[in-house]
Amino acid sequence: MKRIFSKSTLREFWEVHSDSEQYLKTWHDTAVSSIWKTPYDVKLTFASASILKGSRIVFNIKGNIYRLVAKFNFEKQWIYVRFIGTHEEYNKINANTI
Repeated sequence: MKRIFSKSTLREFWEVHSDSEQYLKTWHDTAVSSIWKTPYDVKLTFASASILKGSRIVFNIKGNIYRLVAKFNFEKQWIYVRFIGTHEEYNKINANTI
């Protein structure tokens, strides 16, 4: 069973950025229901996702207005939300190490 850590991070974000709520809920529901064994599997579902080192993947949310960085443990089927923010905020972080 896939687990996402943590949905509350997404919820806190959409409470501030209400226009992201439905997009983040869709991302969450898709991620929970998908069986991804490799980063390539994720790309088959989210073609615009960017695969980074360290098992991290960047997702464009709401037409790239927001960005979500998640770290994956494919063996355990765990996804750790490491960052969610505006594109401008994303440009200030190092997505490879966050």
